[in-house]
Amino acid sequence: QVQLVESGGGVVQAGGSLRLSCAASGRTFSRYAMAWFRQAPGRKREFVAAITWIGGTPYYTNSVKDRFTISRDKDKNTMYLQIVSLNLEDTAVYYCAAPKTGRATIDPNEYDVWGQGTQVFVSS
Repeated sequence: QVQLVESGGGVVQAGGSLRLSCAASGRTFSRYAMAWFRQAPGRKREFVAAITWIGGTPYYTNSVKDRFTISRDKDKNTMYLQIVSLNLEDTAVYYCAAPKTGRATIDPNEYDVWGQGTQVFVSS
């Protein structure tokens, strides 16, 4: 059973930056793509970015692709999300997830392994 643990969240002023990490333990997920989602208060969980584990090909939702960078370190079994120019709308709990079929989609229902989330709060 794979387990995912996020870290790196916190309180950041608008315009600042953060790097979130997602560490995986358990069975290898080298055959998977992996993804980041976020959920703001009162809103549905939304897809942010995904990456293919072997090739490192990134995918982003349009609203973040100029400020978010997803990456992974296969040797460390860790995925990252670098966020720059943070704004108030980025305040959310950020989750990493592994898809059921190994293919990343924007639908959170297609993911069966989730981390516990890391809170990002952007202050004005």
